[in-house]
Amino acid sequence: MTARLDPFAAAPSLMKEWHRTSLALTAKFDPTIAELVKIRASQINGCANCINLHTYFARENGESEQRINLLPAWRDAPCYTERERAALAWTEAMTRLSEQHTHVSVYEDLKTHFTEEERVALTLAIVVINGWNRIVVGFGGWADPAAVKAQAGAAA
Repeated sequence: MTARLDPFAAAPSLMKEWHRTSLALTAKFDPTIAELVKIRASQINGCANCINLHTYFARENGESEQRINLLPAWRDAPCYTERERAALAWTEAMTRLSEQHTHVSVYEDLKTHFTEEERVALTLAIVVINGWNRIVVGFGGWADPAAVKAQAGAAA
């Protein structure tokens, strides 16, 4: 894929702030669920870069190939917990907000499995990945996961 625009070169201070905010908003949320959410939203949005990146990170965090591969059919796959299912349903409802209005019924299940603070954190994680999907798809970006990991390590 050829990038149409490098947003980090075009608007470095804005992108640095977006990146910093993205990390801060997702830092305290369950990393297993966070990666599943990022992968699922990226699948819905057709963001190859983010699917590649977050499957890489999920594997590094110990996620199984089976669970990664079955994400598009999570409703029928027995390998996800009820908590993960609630998060994935909320992810789909928030990512497809304009397509359907299932968020009200999905929210009731979400309340069963997540505290108020966790619901906010999960929703912010969904907002962040949807934002990254739009930046990457819109501008034709691609990042090597190992390079992203090295860059994050250097910045820490």
